[in-house]
Amino acid sequence: MKRYSAFALAREALRYHSGWSRVWRSPELKKSYDVVIVGAGGHGLATAYYLAKNHGITNVAVIEKGWLGGGNTGRNTTIIRSNYLQNESAAIYEKARSLYEGLSVDLNYNIMFSPRGVIMLAQTEHELRGYHRIAHANAVQGVSTEMLTPEQVKEKVPIIELSGPRYPVLGGLWQARGGTARHDAVAWGYARAASRLGVDIIQQTEVTGITQSGGQVTGVQTTRGEVACKKLGIVVAGHSGVLAEMAGFRLPIESVSLQALVSEPIKPCIDVVVMANTVHGYLSQSDKGELVIGGGADGYNNYSQRGSFHHVEETVRALIETFPIISRLKQLRQWGGIVDMTGDRSPIIGKTPLDGCFINCGWGTGGFKSIPGSGWSLAATMASGEPDALAAPFGLERFAEGRFIDESVAAGVAH
Repeated sequence: MKRYSAFALAREALRYHSGWSRVWRSPELKKSYDVVIVGAGGHGLATAYYLAKNHGITNVAVIEKGWLGGGNTGRNTTIIRSNYLQNESAAIYEKARSLYEGLSVDLNYNIMFSPRGVIMLAQTEHELRGYHRIAHANAVQGVSTEMLTPEQVKEKVPIIELSGPRYPVLGGLWQARGGTARHDAVAWGYARAASRLGVDIIQQTEVTGITQSGGQVTGVQTTRGEVACKKLGIVVAGHSGVLAEMAGFRLPIESVSLQALVSEPIKPCIDVVVMANTVHGYLSQSDKGELVIGGGADGYNNYSQRGSFHHVEETVRALIETFPIISRLKQLRQWGGIVDMTGDRSPIIGKTPLDGCFINCGWGTGGFKSIPGSGWSLAATMASGEPDALAAPFGLERFAEGRFIDESVAAGVAH
């Protein structure tokens, strides 16, 4: 598989780009693997890549019932940040953020990482106190954040209305090294790099059952036949409960739809990411000029990926009071993603009651920003058989032990 470079681009331009190879291989499904990972989203592909790169485990299959990156990885708003309250959360999100910074070079694929900075607006006194608390916690954790005054927020976001009648801006929590990346490019980059190292990526193949013997996983049943494996990774976001039931255990998660939309393209007007948790909305501008707008998760369990007009109306109605300039824009498209929510809004990473079966789920609305750190941690856990330092606090057993990692505040509206 050829490396991408300026020289390669020039060479292929001279021969009308006829020499490019496929971005990743499309192999036949084998009868047996050392590791099978269910789910070819960002988390599953990152896990496969780090298994191969960091641990030399290359006899791996990533099995996807649809197409690569067609689930939540392609249905999010691409925000990357690590300004979380709890030490455990800050550690894994900061690992992910730091990996994002060098990911294009590592994968030899441009993921379009844009460290444009993230502001979380404080629009109530309670919210302002909460963000001061997070800023102090981040200072202890080694995560670089700072509090902004309303005037400093206005300087970074000229289109904002500070003195809205219902939602005045009292300050903001600023992470300069947060930002965005292209979601499709992250999935494609991990797929290409993993495939180059020998990982088999199998699309359009649904897992219909999990086989076991004596409490040990032995393989999976798929629409293309049975596949044996020594270790199994379940990395399917909102469908984690379905796969867990196949394996014989239950998960403390709920699946709901998280909706977003983009506006028609306009000239550049905002060059940072703004999250307004009080009004349940957040805003950034894409490279194509579209305003990317999102809101909170649905208040009821569902597997819808279509979105709903009333939810969009609620989000936009509140946002235009803080950003009046957007009031006359037309909506270009909307969508929904299926997110898996735990009671403490923190993920589950590690072993399951079925020996040899590992799980990565429960990221809720914070899945995209955690992809590199999540994949790194789950790969280390699967390779050794025991949770690594990043994953250890997020084990499934914490719910039985009452050892919650509450991120209801730092998780914000949808991140």
